[in-house]
Amino acid sequence: MAQGSGSVRAVALALVVLCVLLHGELAESTVYTVGDSGGWTFGSESWSQGKSFRAGDVLLFKYAPGAHNVVAVDAAGYRSCSASGGARTYSSGNDRVTLSRGANYFICSFPGHCVAGMRLAITAA
Repeated sequence: MAQGSGSVRAVALALVVLCVLLHGELAESTVYTVGDSGGWTFGSESWSQGKSFRAGDVLLFKYAPGAHNVVAVDAAGYRSCSASGGARTYSSGNDRVTLSRGANYFICSFPGHCVAGMRLAITAA
């Protein structure tokens, strides 16, 4: 019985350490306001330059509802400024999007907005 309780303690300790590590990673997530004080607007595609992003970081898109939107697209949608039928669209004007590891692409799907620079490509480590 003594040997079994030692194994239980080791497993419990491992679970505690894992929880602490996961909590620490979540606590390190950063919230970025896209476009800083200017918000999500024309010319936003250069906003990410010089910034380092991690999976779990949150992008906050602030804009006037009805004037713009945010659509999560793939690389082809980013290049062509078009969204597929299944693309996730945000339209509240105060949208929070959690970054996934790897490439993350966003556009405004209002006519002419994406080609005028309302698109964003972010790579999260």
